[in-house]
Amino acid sequence: MKFLLRLGLAAALAVSAYSHAYLYIHGYQHIPMIGTGFLIQASVSFSLALLIVAGGPWWLEWGAAAMAGGSLVAFILSRTVGLFGFTERGWDPSPHAALTVVAEALCVLLWAVAFVRWPLPRRAAA
Repeated sequence: MKFLLRLGLAAALAVSAYSHAYLYIHGYQHIPMIGTGFLIQASVSFSLALLIVAGGPWWLEWGAAAMAGGSLVAFILSRTVGLFGFTERGWDPSPHAALTVVAEALCVLLWAVAFVRWPLPRRAAA
């Protein structure tokens, strides 16, 4: 069961990474700060997804949740107060905005389920 949660978490993160990479290639690369952020998000997310599937250490799951959560915060900021002077409205660009939000929320949810179900082992007192 834990393997399936890790696989789902990695898949959700990979979907978010793909969407960010696609948008970077199709125009976001020309937006100062935002383009660089999209490239970094896609690269790190793809790497984390691959390492999680390969059976990497538990802290990679925390990194995946942090990356997805940070991307969700950036999405919200870009649609409210702006992010580095960049704002968007609604669910544009469609369908990538909705796809990314669902994938990132799913990633955080799967991490939370895994964390609650299989908490980290406590160190024995020396």
